[in-house]
Amino acid sequence: MKQTELLIGGKEQAAVSGDYFDVLAPATEQRLGRAARAGKVDVELAVAAAQQGFAEWSSLAPAKREACLLKAAELVEQQGQERLLDLLIDESGSTISKARNEIRYTVDLLRTAAGEARRLYGQTFPNDHPGRLSMVLREPLGVVAVVSPYNAPLALLCKMVAFPLAAGNAVVIKPSEETPMIAIAFGKILLEAGLPPEAISILTGFGAECGAPLIDHEQVHCIALTGSTLTGQKVGASAAKRMVRTQLELGGKSAVLVLRDVDPVKAAAIVAQGIFTHSGQICMANSRAVVEDAVFDAFVAALKQHTTQLVLGDLRDEASCYGPLIHRQALHKVQQHVAAAIDAGASLLTGGQVQQGLVYQPTVLLHTPSDCSAWREELFGPVLSVVRARDLADGIAKVNDSDYALSSAVLTKNIHWAMQAARQIKAGSVHIGMHAFQSNALAPIGGSKLSGVGRSGGAYSTAEFTELKWISMELEESL
Repeated sequence: MKQTELLIGGKEQAAVSGDYFDVLAPATEQRLGRAARAGKVDVELAVAAAQQGFAEWSSLAPAKREACLLKAAELVEQQGQERLLDLLIDESGSTISKARNEIRYTVDLLRTAAGEARRLYGQTFPNDHPGRLSMVLREPLGVVAVVSPYNAPLALLCKMVAFPLAAGNAVVIKPSEETPMIAIAFGKILLEAGLPPEAISILTGFGAECGAPLIDHEQVHCIALTGSTLTGQKVGASAAKRMVRTQLELGGKSAVLVLRDVDPVKAAAIVAQGIFTHSGQICMANSRAVVEDAVFDAFVAALKQHTTQLVLGDLRDEASCYGPLIHRQALHKVQQHVAAAIDAGASLLTGGQVQQGLVYQPTVLLHTPSDCSAWREELFGPVLSVVRARDLADGIAKVNDSDYALSSAVLTKNIHWAMQAARQIKAGSVHIGMHAFQSNALAPIGGSKLSGVGRSGGAYSTAEFTELKWISMELEESL
């Protein structure tokens, strides 16, 4: 049985309480190992270490921070298949193809962040007073608390950590209690790459016991969270009391708009990929499809054929589309939303049943009522709601009928329709000719409304984790 300890100031150590918690494999629901269970005292130790690590790390030349992150990328690329692949499959229920893609994306993120270490640009601006100079500098914030999710436990953790580090901050990480082992493994890689030990700590455990004390700690200067909207609202409210910077990437109810000029068979395949990848456990997954009348019936027929042919099998089988939901509570949530949608008048096109264990069949609901939870709330499962649109304007209105505004997609070959939709859709991103689940290490990923605050990726991330300082100087002798 695997056992992981806390990582505090670069050292592996048991929690002060001596307690551990079980880590379950979603594919079997059996115990995979156990992890140290951090508490408030462990938070104090980690933040104290991070304050020391910040002083050292932030004073290093950008070239040294860049070199550390590049070395980490090299280690992930060279050793990831042995050190990380099995953990991603076993601990998070990823298919082997998803796990490999996540490792590749992690390498991309680390290299992108490394470049950002040299691009913390300031500026000067004109001054109406002769002989006076005004300049603006970017400075790191200090200690950044990172609360990372289970659905992409390596790539999203990397994204949330690498850019604050590139800007010169220290980090204290509270990973999801579902995937603590992956977090510890990644932390060890950063240390092996040359990160000062005190610049990173990882506290495995539960939100109430170590997450809340970390977020509320007076020496935490920024909070980065990727998670549910409910959790984000609590974190944001707590941070507001201390006027602490937050970057919150929260839930989504992303829609794909299918217009009448597309090939319905190709469109169905794109939409299916956008919702069924990793069993829909992706905040940007297009869980709603709004389809123009002219192509609706053909699209639905193609979607049914495509969905019923998806392979749900061994996670290490290259043909497997997706695997289990993360735990039984997640499965029950999906089942309840689907049952409520059918009771409200939606019709079941495919799925609606458990395949085996925590694997839920790819499910398509037709004509889901707009006041139904399956249309309005994030299910985080392999469930797609499909509705009709009379025309482009009606389609855009239905896409915008959401309390979330994270991602979206438009399937059309008409550039005028595409840009009209892109300009009018309320979302943090609009992807034309693709599904809504897209990632890019340089892109400003994030949303508005219940989807969160701030953007992550490239220069947009480093801007989030730095503070602007205005310095003015009188150059003519006046003293």
